[in-house]
Amino acid sequence: MIEFLSQYGLFLAKTLTLVFAILLVVAVIVMLASKRRQHQHEGHIEVKSLNDRYEEMLQTMEDAILDEWQIKQKIKEEKKRDKEDAKARKKAAKEGRDDEEERKRVYVLNFDGDMAASEVDFLREEITAVLAIARPEKDEVVLRLESPGGMVHGYGLAASQLERLRRKNIPLTICVDKVAASGGYMMACIANRLVAAPFAVLGSIGVVAQMPNFHRLLKKHDIDYEVLTAGEYKRTLTVFGENTEKGREKFIEELEETHHLFKDFVAEYRPELALDEVATGEIWYGRQALAKKLVDDLMTSDEYLTEISQNADLFEVRYEEKKGLQERLGQFAVEGSDRLMLRWWQRLTAPARKGF
Repeated sequence: MIEFLSQYGLFLAKTLTLVFAILLVVAVIVMLASKRRQHQHEGHIEVKSLNDRYEEMLQTMEDAILDEWQIKQKIKEEKKRDKEDAKARKKAAKEGRDDEEERKRVYVLNFDGDMAASEVDFLREEITAVLAIARPEKDEVVLRLESPGGMVHGYGLAASQLERLRRKNIPLTICVDKVAASGGYMMACIANRLVAAPFAVLGSIGVVAQMPNFHRLLKKHDIDYEVLTAGEYKRTLTVFGENTEKGREKFIEELEETHHLFKDFVAEYRPELALDEVATGEIWYGRQALAKKLVDDLMTSDEYLTEISQNADLFEVRYEEKKGLQERLGQFAVEGSDRLMLRWWQRLTAPARKGF
């Protein structure tokens, strides 16, 4: 038995060593790719017509469900309608009239946020492209937003990008299908119209910071760790050093200041909110959020887009970055490790999570 445990322990140590080695290689690849991206930011804007996509879906369903006679009748009606429209345009042109009002354009963007709000690099390019052509107070931008929040400066920049649209009088609608919490809600509150699915998670208007401290462990093994600073509050809390009560108080003070900035920002764009009631760090599902005026309507992004597509031209705008082999491999490895860690985290926290 002892021999078995010894061999198992050796096997486990080798496995862990291999895993850490792989993670180290992945980290190096990602770091190199990130540096390269900073120096060589190559990419392009892609634009796709969502109206064409919806039309293709409709035709596919009709071809599968309608019989031959029904399809012929539908084609005949469409030809008749097109002929009448062409005749009306020709008559208006002869009389020097322009009866046909140019259709509204809707530009659809996507933001899937992580802790660092790293997609802001793409969002800024997409918004720059849209602002080059969008017509103030006539066209519209729809952002499909998913984010549980993250780092203050990352989401602050993402929110600032959306503010560019508001300053140019481009109506902004934000759709939340799953989650817009903390930094995600900081972005969402900027919308002229904010819609959410009935069970989307919104809110979390608060600030959190956490870190481990290994001081007692180091002290137990007679290991000294020194922190040298110039400036009383250059470092308030540390991971390895001994934290003081004064340092904790200063850190909490900074958290409170950030929270006040967050609340002021939300109040600027949603003045109807009872901030003392909603800025507690709590989250609410869509139906609850509507009652608390955190959102304006309950519907999914699919419902909203198909509804407005009847009277507008919809274009999905994406910034696609050119990625080299190193970067693609690094991204694949990071996404794989993220999925693995998320799966284990879900298993560990399953009893505490709410679900159906």
